[in-house]
Amino acid sequence: MGKNSASSLNYDVQCLLALGSNLEFGESGSAEVLDQAFDMLGEAGFVIRARSRYFNTPAFPAGSGPDFVNAAAVVEADMTAAQVLAGLHAVEAQMGRLRVQRWGARTLDLDLIAMGQTVLPDPQTHQYWRELPLEAQQIEIPSELVLPHPRLAERAFVLVPLLEVAPDWAHPITGDTVRAMHDALPQGLRDEVVAL
Repeated sequence: MGKNSASSLNYDVQCLLALGSNLEFGESGSAEVLDQAFDMLGEAGFVIRARSRYFNTPAFPAGSGPDFVNAAAVVEADMTAAQVLAGLHAVEAQMGRLRVQRWGARTLDLDLIAMGQTVLPDPQTHQYWRELPLEAQQIEIPSELVLPHPRLAERAFVLVPLLEVAPDWAHPITGDTVRAMHDALPQGLRDEVVAL
């Protein structure tokens, strides 16, 4: 279990974050980069309510770079979704993140996975991105924030850490909990995500 109890969290008002790193930043390896990111999130006005252990996971898509160190967190912030995203991008930039290749290697990746029960920009657009085939995902990029993250249910590197901090959060469209989405993943994908 992470540093706080998931049973006492109010998922209606909190943000779910996925964190990842697969490049060093200065003298810091990926785990140290995540340590620094958590500190910087606190300095940026995010209250961290729970954080998972760190996990070693293969890069996605396969062969796109070194293995990642991933984690998940539940945070609170008195911000709009756009302000949360801007805050995450600012922390990434301070940690040397360069956005030059989709799904490329990066010093720090901070993804806003969900914000309470918010659906953005609307259910129809969300469905489009949720159902987009993998080959199209590599080409098309949303022009606006899509929440919850449309690929959430497919990604073990998000769901395995998230299971530690928000197992009972329910998707506002599908109704599936993090636990249900995690348990629906193929065992082979879950086994690739290994606690450090």
